[in-house]
Amino acid sequence: MKRTHLPLNGLRVLDAAARHLSFTRAADELAVTPAAVGQQIRALEDTLGVVLFRRTTRGLELTPEAEAGLGPLRDGFLHFEEAVRAMQAGQSSKSLTIAAPRDLTEKWLLPRLSAYAARDPDVRFVLLAADAEGLDFAQANLDLAIRWGDGPGEHEGEAVESDGMVTVARSADAPEVTIGWDGADAHIRVADAGLAIDAAAAGLGRAVVPEMLAAADLAAGRVVALGEAVPSRQGYWLVAPLPQWRQAKVKALVEALAS
Repeated sequence: MKRTHLPLNGLRVLDAAARHLSFTRAADELAVTPAAVGQQIRALEDTLGVVLFRRTTRGLELTPEAEAGLGPLRDGFLHFEEAVRAMQAGQSSKSLTIAAPRDLTEKWLLPRLSAYAARDPDVRFVLLAADAEGLDFAQANLDLAIRWGDGPGEHEGEAVESDGMVTVARSADAPEVTIGWDGADAHIRVADAGLAIDAAAAGLGRAVVPEMLAAADLAAGRVVALGEAVPSRQGYWLVAPLPQWRQAKVKALVEALAS
């Protein structure tokens, strides 16, 4: 019989009924009705072409055919349990590999990972300085990436909560010199928003940057906000392919970082 045709539900019911020699007690274990157990056993007998149980005056008895298969069946279930434990081992390691832009890591991500690790001392991080665009999650053994854009792209994703964009400068009377990043037209161009904030803090001009990235510098007084933050179509997104996105350890980290 092909693996794809194995009657796994029926075999699980057979194992329980054989251990208890009772459809009623097997039903209690499996949280189904005795009638459902009987139906599964009859369907399994039809599939295999053998009789598995006999009713006698002393109760339910296994046939020789059923007894012949029980040992390998139970060994098989033990192997299934070992396989599940092996697949879950990555979760128990609590190791997370994260790719993010360097400026986001420095100004926003590191303090939050520190707070996250303080709640769970066993967690470990591998941090890569990269954008999610074009990144091979499998090759980098990556669990999560953070990208700048207007959506998660081809992956699953969740937006990081943000007030939008804010204009920052060293002081309110900073020169009307624009500092640009992400390809924006400006008097001074820098590689990323973090450098734009640092350039503004150095007194080179004014930069429009993500408020969440500038929050620590604003709180420390390195820069001041020139006006209120304004909503933006673009922002930072936590992204991962669906298999990684489903992992319990990734879900927990996303929940902590997104809010």
